[in-house]
Amino acid sequence: MNSRIAKRKALAPLLQIRLRVRIGDDIALGPGKADLLSAIAVAGSLAAAAKQMGMSYMRAWTLLQTMNHCFRSPLVVTVRGGRQGGKAELTKNGVRVLDLYRRMEAKGLRAMRSDGGQLSGYLR
Repeated sequence: MNSRIAKRKALAPLLQIRLRVRIGDDIALGPGKADLLSAIAVAGSLAAAAKQMGMSYMRAWTLLQTMNHCFRSPLVVTVRGGRQGGKAELTKNGVRVLDLYRRMEAKGLRAMRSDGGQLSGYLR
C-alpha cells in the first residue's frame, strides 16, 4: 500500500466551512482575511502579520485595502514605519467584524456536524 493512502486512512475526516462575504466582485471577508486580521491583532504590525502568515507585505496590504474599502469604516488602522517600524491595529469595528465572522463560522460548523458525521461514514 502506498504511504499516501496509508496516511489518508490514519487521518480522521475534518469538516471545514469556507465562509466568504462578497460585495460585488470583491471578497470583503473570508478565511484568509479573517486570519490576517487575527495575525494583525497579535503582531501589532502588518509586516509582522504577513511574515507570520507566509505572505508578502504587498499581498497583505492589498487584502487590507480591500477589506477597509468594503466596510463602512476601516477594520484596521496603520501608522507608517520609520526607525521603529510601522504599526497596525484593529479598530473597534474590526474587532466586532472579526468576532462576528468567527461566530458565524462556529455556528455553521455546529449546524453541519450531524450531516458531517453521516458523510464521514462514506469516506475511506
